Amino acid sequence: MAVKSLQRPELLAGSEKTVSTAAAQSQFHTDLWLCFIVQNWILDFGRPIAMIIMPLEWFPLNKPSVGDYFHMAYNVITPFLLLKLIERSPTALPRSAVYLCIITFVMGASIHLVGDSINHRLILSGYQLHLSVRENPIIKDLKPASLIDSFELLYYYDEHLGHSMWYVPFFLILFLYFTGCFTQVKDEKMPYSGWLLLGPSAVYYWYLITEGQIFVLYVFTFFAMVATVMRQRRMGFVLDSNGRFLFYNFIITLGLVLVWVAYLWNDKVLRKKYPGIIYVPEPWSFYTLHIKGS
Repeated sequence: MAVKSLQRPELLAGSEKTVSTAAAQSQFHTDLWLCFIVQNWILDFGRPIAMIIMPLEWFPLNKPSVGDYFHMAYNVITPFLLLKLIERSPTALPRSAVYLCIITFVMGASIHLVGDSINHRLILSGYQLHLSVRENPIIKDLKPASLIDSFELLYYYDEHLGHSMWYVPFFLILFLYFTGCFTQVKDEKMPYSGWLLLGPSAVYYWYLITEGQIFVLYVFTFFAMVATVMRQRRMGFVLDSNGRFLFYNFIITLGLVLVWVAYLWNDKVLRKKYPGIIYVPEPWSFYTLHIKGS
């Protein structure tokens, strides 16, 4: 009997420690979400703006531009934040999948860094983003004609391969984290700080999806999230505050994309550049077509 009485406090202390650890992990990650928003707006969205604002004399065309340095910082900070996010997941996630996603993400973002850097220099020379490579005035008359194929290859690495290797692992990591954001605590709600961060976060994801041309990837990820929520509800689990933040992000972003597409639905020039079934114009193509010239 004495042995049992000595063991009970230890078991109780161990269970209390487990509960406190789980409670700490399920707290809303205001610091991480804020870091994501700030670095996304500055290093990704602000990258082309900084290249436009900064004097060309400070960053010659044969040297890295300020946008290139922004991109380099993004390629380091974002994987670090993703790893910190995974560390705070309430449930254990497959480490091999996470590591492969991070490695592929860095490689894809680095490919995009090179392509985007050259693309910016082409814009300064008169390249028009709302036109295809072969239709651009500064490229269509190049001699020999095989040079045009080289620029199309550059465009492929920048807009297709680079984006795929960058965004697919990014959204996969977010989804893996999302699958662990479920709890049996029915009254866990998103704090006021989460609602404040929701707006700027959703607007950035609108930019990411439209400029990155990844609407299909976004829709598949969103449907997977909805399916996960429905399955977990049948098992008696609901989203915690961080899961709600991600889920609401995707819902608001979908609404913003639909409004954007509806606004440019009858634009004949952009329709020519994006002739596929899914019509989602890029914001910077809209800028060079309707804003830069005026």
